[in-house]
Amino acid sequence: MSPAPRPLSRRTFLRGAGVAMGLPLLDAMAPVRAAGKADVPRRLVAIETNMGILPQYFFPEQAGAGYALPPYLQRLARFRDQFTVFSGVSHPGVTGAHAAEKCFLTGAPHPERGGFRNWVSVDQVAAEHLGDRTRYPSLVLGVGAEPQTLSFTRSGAPIPSEKSPRKLFERLFVQGKPADVAAKVAELRQGRSTLDFVAAQSKRLDKSLAPADRARLDQYYTSVRELERRLASSEGWEHKPKPKVTAPAPEDEKDGREFARQTKLMLDVIKLALETDSSRLVSVFVDTTPIHNITHHGNRPEVLAELRAKEEGQFDALAGFFQSLADAKEEGATLLDRTMVLYGTCMGSANSHSNSNLPVLLAGGGFRHGRHLAFDTTNNYPLTNLFVSVLQRLGVEAREFSTGTGTMRGLEMA
Repeated sequence: MSPAPRPLSRRTFLRGAGVAMGLPLLDAMAPVRAAGKADVPRRLVAIETNMGILPQYFFPEQAGAGYALPPYLQRLARFRDQFTVFSGVSHPGVTGAHAAEKCFLTGAPHPERGGFRNWVSVDQVAAEHLGDRTRYPSLVLGVGAEPQTLSFTRSGAPIPSEKSPRKLFERLFVQGKPADVAAKVAELRQGRSTLDFVAAQSKRLDKSLAPADRARLDQYYTSVRELERRLASSEGWEHKPKPKVTAPAPEDEKDGREFARQTKLMLDVIKLALETDSSRLVSVFVDTTPIHNITHHGNRPEVLAELRAKEEGQFDALAGFFQSLADAKEEGATLLDRTMVLYGTCMGSANSHSNSNLPVLLAGGGFRHGRHLAFDTTNNYPLTNLFVSVLQRLGVEAREFSTGTGTMRGLEMA
């Protein structure tokens, strides 16, 4: 009898996999745009606020067009024909109250359970298809005191967020000195050599693996080859001048309680990133933890008034962002026409820690807007179907995403 195979050391594989999971943190991983390739730029900005919002001030009472604007949407009144508001939507199986914040763009169920492993986020699926057209395949950003991330790789690894508008501005528009460029190129080349080492080490395992594990490892090789391709071509971006803008670099707001102002500062830089086509995919995690205590308001009038004022500030920042996109023209269209802005929360009610009936709206992007799409508030419609629509609008041939098995019912392209 042949001896029983020795268990594969998890550390052996993770020593290589850890390197691969860290690669999305590099500044430039996109290949240079193919010469002569023309396309209509389609963009996505996805924003989540993690402590929920007061639903009674967000959801319209009437479905369809012509609904009366509730207080929060009144802050967006001048754009009512350019956004769609949803009710009765949620992510199937996503429970766990605050734990659900990490699943807003992935839809991975049961984040509160031990051993939970996230899925890939919709922005990163899009980046796999569109990332080669811009200097930065995606921008992963955070706002607030301790922002987390909305973006996750194929392996479910979180991509850390940048929370400084000033640092983001410098990354996008401040040209490094020749020595800085040389250092970045060296970093990229070192990344390629590390990948070569990881691939070589992993291939030594081939003969000792069962067929199922060998198939998983082959998938890993494919990912490594794709990362190698991106790293190799990204050197071209390092030698290209960054775009110039007339706007000054913003000064960061340090007070985490001023998350509405922090959000505005970040959105101002995002608008510049979109306008210069530096990236077409952006995720923004808005951390409102400093007001966590008043989200448990117990329907006390004075606490509700304080919380409402804080949340209205977020919608004022959103309205300003819509306006800046509407004012920016691109080949006869506006940035708002070509940019989907998704705004939502991971909880339908922070007061009760509910993860159903999520407040969500979608603006711009070339859809027919101006309506309230009202679904069953008890048996919710999958929000992940909206992500299938988003991917298709970006030009990605997707029929499903996460728990979504079709496009969003009632949402039509213009």
